[in-house]
Formats: sequence, C-alpha cells, structure tokens
Amino acid sequence: MPTPTDYLALAHKEKDGSALQRLAQCPYPFVWQALATNPHTPSAVLFDLSAARDSVWNDNRLLRLLAEHPSADSFVLRAVLDAVAAKLEEGERPYAVVLALAGRLELEAEEVARLGTLRGASARLRRLLVLRLSPRT
Repeated sequence: MPTPTDYLALAHKEKDGSALQRLAQCPYPFVWQALATNPHTPSAVLFDLSAARDSVWNDNRLLRLLAEHPSADSFVLRAVLDAVAAKLEEGERPYAVVLALAGRLELEAEEVARLGTLRGASARLRRLLVLRLSPRT
C-alpha cells in the first residue's frame, strides 16, 4: 500500500498523464501542490486541481502554483481567476495568486484588473496590480 511519501515522490517525477490524473485524486494537498510544479502535468489535471480545496493556506499556494505553471492554458487560468475572485469576495487575501495571474499573457489585462475591485483587495494589492499590468495596457 503506497504511503503519502510515495504519492509525493510520484507527483514530482511522474510523466504519464493518466498516472498524474490518478494522483490528483488523492486526498493530500502536498501532492496536489507537487503536481502543480511538475512540468509534465497536463492542463486537464491542472484544471481539475483548480477546484481542489483543503485550507486557506494550502488552497492559496496551490492556486499560485497553478497560475505559474507553464502548461496552464487559458481554461486553467480562468478557473484560477474565478477561484481567486470568489476568495476575494469572501474576504480572503490570495494576493500572490492575483499577482501571478497579472503576469500571464493568456488572460486579458482587464480580466485580472477586475480582481482589484473586489471586496478583499487591499490598496497595496491594487497598486501592485496596476504596476504589474501597466506594461500590458
């Protein structure tokens, strides 16, 4: 029977998409995060992980890793954007995710800028968001 350590090792080194899909179903947030750093993780798995939830800290870290993943396509990034918008509306502060999304050219600058208008956005986040998005506008 595999241990959590075995799952973590596989999540880091596995290259097979179907094996990575199966790993995404395990209940360990550290495995989800490892999958989000594995360059071989397909976008379909990344998309599924955008809905994974555990705790505020783990969720925000996972969303940031997904936003930074080189294989994250526009579907994955929009799923992350929607998840972050919901968190901001709830008063959470996933600011690192917002700033990571600001650097993704697959998203329109206006889509990301809208996050700065939501309830949980601080003045500092809005200022940093403007700075990150200004080269794109």
